[in-house]
Amino acid sequence: MDAETSAPKPMWAIALIGLVAFPLSAGLYAYGPPQWSDRALNVLLAWSAIMLGFLGGIRWGLESSREAPRWQRLAGSIISPVVGFGLLVAREDIETSWIITGLMGAFIVQWLFDHSAPDVPARYPRLMTVLTLGASVSLAMALEQAMRM
Repeated sequence: MDAETSAPKPMWAIALIGLVAFPLSAGLYAYGPPQWSDRALNVLLAWSAIMLGFLGGIRWGLESSREAPRWQRLAGSIISPVVGFGLLVAREDIETSWIITGLMGAFIVQWLFDHSAPDVPARYPRLMTVLTLGASVSLAMALEQAMRM
C-alpha cells in the first residue's frame, strides 16, 4: 500500500474500533447464549442504522465541502440513513430476515455509491471496502441465524 491510497494508522484504528460492534453482536446473536440473542440482535440492527447514518454524513461532508456542491450527490447522501432508520421503525411489521437483508443491501449500495464518487481522497474506496465487508459479513451471519429461527 502506498501512502496516497492508504489511510493513516489512527484512521484505520478508529474505523476498526467502530466496526467491532458488528462481529461481536452478530456472533452473540448467531452463536451466543439464548438469553443474549434478542439484545445482540437489537445492538446489531441499531448499530447498522447508526453506521449508515454516519456514512451518509461522510458523503454529505465530502460533497458540501466543494465550492459548488452537486445537489444529486447531497440528496443521495441521505438515502442510506433514511433506509436504516426506516428499517428500524418497520421492525414490528417486517420479518427480521428482511430487515437484515435490507441493511446489507443499504451497505452495499452505499459502497457502490462511494466507489463511483468523483473527487474523493484516494484512500476512501479502500477504507470503505474494508468497513462494508466487515458489516456485510456480520449481517450475513445474523441473516443465516434469523432464517433458521
